[in-house]
Amino acid sequence: MSNAVLPTLAGLAWDVTTSPQFNTRAHRAMSGSEVRSASMVYPLWKFGLKYELLRNDNINNELKTLAGFFNARQGQFDSFLYSNPTDNSVTAQQIGVGDGVQTQFQILRDFGGYVEPVQNLNGAPSIFLNGALQSTGYTISATGLLTFTFAPAAGGAITWTGSFYYRCRFLSDALDLNQFMKNLFNLSKLEFIGSPMNKV
Repeated sequence: MSNAVLPTLAGLAWDVTTSPQFNTRAHRAMSGSEVRSASMVYPLWKFGLKYELLRNDNINNELKTLAGFFNARQGQFDSFLYSNPTDNSVTAQQIGVGDGVQTQFQILRDFGGYVEPVQNLNGAPSIFLNGALQSTGYTISATGLLTFTFAPAAGGAITWTGSFYYRCRFLSDALDLNQFMKNLFNLSKLEFIGSPMNKV
């Protein structure tokens, strides 16, 4: 499981696709009635990036940067981290309310009212109790589990501000690079799937 971050390259086009995906089993009886079973509580997010220009000359090396990153992951084999430009940080995100007993709280993020755990933090987050920044008295694990030395008082709102990554893997073992001029390439689609959690 790699912590390498997908590089940000100048040739990335605006044609970016994002698709949350669940896994539901549906069975329809002879009467037409359906029974459905949800296999996933949290979705996997599918991303599609398009690169209009990947240069390969003595000054610019976007082609080698991207191909090298893909090769180092061995295609689908290894995971990596992705900073989704439209969903990579939170401000004053509530993750719990103290009850005077509980000391552990999972870091979370809200996306349009849908809450998912965050297990890949980008840097050290800021932790607040009732709006007051906490500088000591807690630890945060590598998977975003916040543990207080002493349980927060009952009714105390626990919030955090910070950035996070998606943990992803490529959806193919091949990288289809197209050369359209000398030292100039493009890539019609780079697809990968991931989650704010460590699911892939």
